[in-house]
Amino acid sequence: MTTWKEFKIQAPSEIEGPLSEFLMEIGSAGVSIQNMEDAKKLPELGFDTLWGIKEGQFPENGMLMSSYFPEEENLSAIKEKVEDKLRELAEIGFQTQPHYFESKDLKEEEWANAWKQHYHSVRVTRFLTIVPKWESYTPVQEGEHCIYLDPGLAFGTGTHPTTVLSLQGLETVIRGGESILDVGTGSGVLTIASALLGAKEIQAFDLDDIAVSAASENISLNDLEASIQVKENDLLKGIEQQADIVVANILADIILKLIPDAWKNIKPGGFFVCSGIILKKKEEVQTKLEQQGFDIFAVYQMKDWVAFIAQKPIE
Repeated sequence: MTTWKEFKIQAPSEIEGPLSEFLMEIGSAGVSIQNMEDAKKLPELGFDTLWGIKEGQFPENGMLMSSYFPEEENLSAIKEKVEDKLRELAEIGFQTQPHYFESKDLKEEEWANAWKQHYHSVRVTRFLTIVPKWESYTPVQEGEHCIYLDPGLAFGTGTHPTTVLSLQGLETVIRGGESILDVGTGSGVLTIASALLGAKEIQAFDLDDIAVSAASENISLNDLEASIQVKENDLLKGIEQQADIVVANILADIILKLIPDAWKNIKPGGFFVCSGIILKKKEEVQTKLEQQGFDIFAVYQMKDWVAFIAQKPIE
């Protein structure tokens, strides 16, 4: 059975955005964040609902960030890279102290089940609620849609700010009947949300075969196989058809490379919903979008993360 390495960092909340992006850049297969600020903003949920832990087991300030690496990765080397990053962040004014590290090996089954300790139903937008498949949930509002997920090895729980921003963007532009290309689908949460919001023809892509498998299982869990196709692909390479909407929740540097292909694959008048953009990359991404010819339709921000809705003008 495959062994994975869990690398945990307890640190101040303000570095959540840049640190989580950095961990993904150096090869983490997923990042889980338990942030005290989330509990303060949502006190009615409590620690048991947010993370499945008792309040006394969590530090009074800051966050606990867990990242997951393949077994061949060297955790000592990862720790050195993270320490270098923390020094870099401190030099530009971020609070990085105190911070502590912890690591251990996880079997694949332990990794997949780790989420169940702190993954519960969460209302992420006005009309969308993420529900883990092992929980029961009753919608509390007319028009509320439930996205049933088992994140498995793809780690797309739908509650990270970049995903929430993507979901907000999709709610804004989907009116019913649209065609959609979901680039870097992960657990399939954006694809499933698109179908529930009324999109008709949806194709989802991911370079990782584990993510493709997880997305397929989640699509089946929501009984949406008829309206969604999911397959392994490198971004939009080789995809010729145009769609009403392209959505991508991936790292900013990859979005910068994706913009020309997104332009090609979006119909005139269509939208590019892109998220996963750390705040310091906002201007660079916006400039590239505008240079490509997109009009900026809307900009969303949550914590240190930004998402754009960019529209391709009608010719």
